[in-house]
Amino acid sequence: MEPSQYQRVANVSEVEENEGLQVPIDGHLIAVFNTGGCFYAIDDTCTHAQASLADGYIEDGCVECPLHGGRFELTTGRAVSPPVTEDVTTYPVQVHDGNIYVKVD
Repeated sequence: MEPSQYQRVANVSEVEENEGLQVPIDGHLIAVFNTGGCFYAIDDTCTHAQASLADGYIEDGCVECPLHGGRFELTTGRAVSPPVTEDVTTYPVQVHDGNIYVKVD
């Protein structure tokens, strides 16, 4: 892992199973999720109504926006159910020594 490419965002203990955590990185708000012990990072803002996806519900590898129920795949950021039609950006995640690192270009 190149420290200049990835930024530490949290300890793994800070992101509970099937929960999200909002973290700021270089002017971006990123949502970091833990599902099945795997960590994912996507843009935190829903493309439909600007709600925080970190507050969303995790199910079947997707996060559901808490405002209107649109769903995004955690692995790809793809919008998979109305009312969302625009994808969100995903970011590479690495876990090292109990810390979560995210790469934002």
